[in-house]
Amino acid sequence: MNKPDLISKTILFVKQNLENAEGGHDWFHIERVYKNALLIAQNETCDIKVVQLGALLHDIADSKFHDGDETIGPKKARLFLESENVDQNSITHVINIIENISFKGGNFDQKFSSIELDIVQDADRLDAIGAIGIARAFNYGGFKNRAMHNPAISPNTRMTKEEYKKSEAPTINHFYEKLLLLKDKMNTESGKEIAIQRHRYMEGFLAQFYSEWEGEK
Repeated sequence: MNKPDLISKTILFVKQNLENAEGGHDWFHIERVYKNALLIAQNETCDIKVVQLGALLHDIADSKFHDGDETIGPKKARLFLESENVDQNSITHVINIIENISFKGGNFDQKFSSIELDIVQDADRLDAIGAIGIARAFNYGGFKNRAMHNPAISPNTRMTKEEYKKSEAPTINHFYEKLLLLKDKMNTESGKEIAIQRHRYMEGFLAQFYSEWEGEK
């Protein structure tokens, strides 16, 4: 049976590890994904412990901040869960969620599937769109010193996983290369419903952005 304080310990572990993280991938991102996951899980039959742990640990060591190394996050999560004596089936499930949650250019074939992954993946994707998604995109773009927009550089929606990871394109391109694609990639009915409204918000933002960029009224 799940120890009563496991989730509290996991939250503390994540907060400590992400104390100095970039603003779009910090503890508050994890907290929002956690809340989104709990909201979606209400309408699904699932292992709530795995959903909670998967949401809390999904970005414990994002490869973007570790020279593209995708093994650090799963290793760190596994060591923590083993130190808390979590059962091996749950650990394996959580690690599978961490390894398969990422968008990676949209051309990544998941090697694992479960309703728990669907829930956490939707929760994470919801935090990448809408008002928060816009803020996160520009925050990360500033962190990487990227241009906001450059009309001479067209979006590339056919990138390989490696090209996507290495892309240094302007932030506006990211909307077309990922953010606007997420609405149609949601897994759960709850996720799809929330994504529709957030998608529309991004479309409105882009229309306003281009209007201001061109000096229109």
